[in-house]
Amino acid sequence: MKYNIRGENVEVTGAMKEYIEKKVSKLERYFDTPPASDVNVNLSVYKEEQKIEITIPMINLLLRAEEQHTDLYAAVDLVVDKLERQIRKYKTKVNRKSRQQGAAKHVFAEMEKEIDEDYDEDGFEVVRTKRFDLKPMDSEEAILQMDMLGHTFYVFTDAESGDTNVVYRRKDGKYGLIETS
Repeated sequence: MKYNIRGENVEVTGAMKEYIEKKVSKLERYFDTPPASDVNVNLSVYKEEQKIEITIPMINLLLRAEEQHTDLYAAVDLVVDKLERQIRKYKTKVNRKSRQQGAAKHVFAEMEKEIDEDYDEDGFEVVRTKRFDLKPMDSEEAILQMDMLGHTFYVFTDAESGDTNVVYRRKDGKYGLIETS
């Protein structure tokens, strides 16, 4: 894995880089072959709170986690633990699903391309546009992807009907599904 470590309101020292690389590299044991993707790490400090955000985009999966703590090294430990839980949850769910339905052993993550735009035609400011391929999956897989990304909704193509659907997290902590026709 190649590491891209950036700091916001903090200078990234050699010791910080070494610690982060050492901790994140332990995640490689969960893969048959080590991922050849970039590991994007953003460190920031605001009012004595250390925040770390790690994103690992891979071909079939997007791992992302963030944590805040007063100690940067503790925040690194917490975020790596969170990523580890995500990987274990993902592997367990996919393995269970493949045993039940003979499904493929992976779930496709969205591939995002970010494009900044100034204004749309109505004068409202569009600050970020994302484009991604909708991969066929069922609602359970879409909820898993949404949780792993840390989002409150997820757009996907239903594997059975071929329609574009949306899963979302409700305020009561349960999930909702919006089906299109």
